[in-house]
Amino acid sequence: SNPVTGVERVMVVGSGPRFMSGISHYTHALSEAFSTRYDTSVVLMRRLLPTRMYPGADRVGAPIADLDYPRDGSVYDGVDWFWFPSMFRALWLLWRRRPQVVTFQWWTGTVAHSYLLLPVVARCRGSRIILEMHEIQDTGEVNIPLVRRYTRAMMSLLLRVVDGFVIHSEADLVPLATTYPIGAKPVEVVRHGPFRQYSSSPEPTRTAPAGCVNLTYFGTIRPYKGLEDLISAFETLENPERFWLTVIGETWEGWELPAERIGTSPLADRITFVNRYVTDAEAASWLAGADALILPYRRSSASGPLHVGMSLGLPVAVTDIPSLTEAAHGYGGCVFFPPGDIDALRNALAAVASMQDMTFDDPASWDDSV
Repeated sequence: SNPVTGVERVMVVGSGPRFMSGISHYTHALSEAFSTRYDTSVVLMRRLLPTRMYPGADRVGAPIADLDYPRDGSVYDGVDWFWFPSMFRALWLLWRRRPQVVTFQWWTGTVAHSYLLLPVVARCRGSRIILEMHEIQDTGEVNIPLVRRYTRAMMSLLLRVVDGFVIHSEADLVPLATTYPIGAKPVEVVRHGPFRQYSSSPEPTRTAPAGCVNLTYFGTIRPYKGLEDLISAFETLENPERFWLTVIGETWEGWELPAERIGTSPLADRITFVNRYVTDAEAASWLAGADALILPYRRSSASGPLHVGMSLGLPVAVTDIPSLTEAAHGYGGCVFFPPGDIDALRNALAAVASMQDMTFDDPASWDDSV
């Protein structure tokens, strides 16, 4: 029991490993962190939507990550989009465990109907409800008018049972308050904990020759991620023989421009492109071979890869979007540049190259987050 709050029982509701993503890792890490202080139970979203509609449909259910949850009946994996019979089992765990606090991880409207029923039942058991906002609304979903309207309608209902919100940066406060009618409900800025899932010190994997600075992009490839900007900046580097570009990521939303740019680049023979969602073991090896992490986002509410880079102590070049500068506050290895500015990005690449042999301490802590 925590003597300050008197809370003993906590439940975390979030993404499971079947539709693997950074939120799956976050849900697992947060659950582990809570379990060091509280009697913690977990309900996972197993099938987020019909598989054929998912951008990474080909790898749904593949053994990408080993998220080692306890096998003691405290974890249910999990709730299917179409509910039956999975929702009844989740509700039974909720009813039986009777958590005093339930924290819901929000990142996509596909969970909205499940996130409406579960909090209502939790409130019937006396729980307080926290909605932890990783995205105000997914960037792909917000561009589909019907999905955007559906999500906002469901959120207006969900807000009636939510007691408060967690966001990961002050920059998200205005978008949250202007997108959803949160009223006077409390909002707390809680720093994203470190992503240490790739810190096992494996044998490095790299195709970059010895002596080259291996600039690495890691994460899904989507319109807002700005990978095409990185390719443009890479092509204009002075002394290109000093550099290598490694891109590890799965294409989403049909965003093929970066792949086309890589294929036609005059420096294509200095680019390694792994165009799929790699396993955790593969990711750990590729990142062990990286000299710097490059994140040229055009916009972002948060970045799992940024927290991965900081947990590994890598030099990181990242756009100076307010949410990301907040996330990296206190990390000595970050070089910032304006989004979409190719010249500034090129200078940032040179700057992180000069930090090639340096490692940095991650200021984030799961203890602080809890």
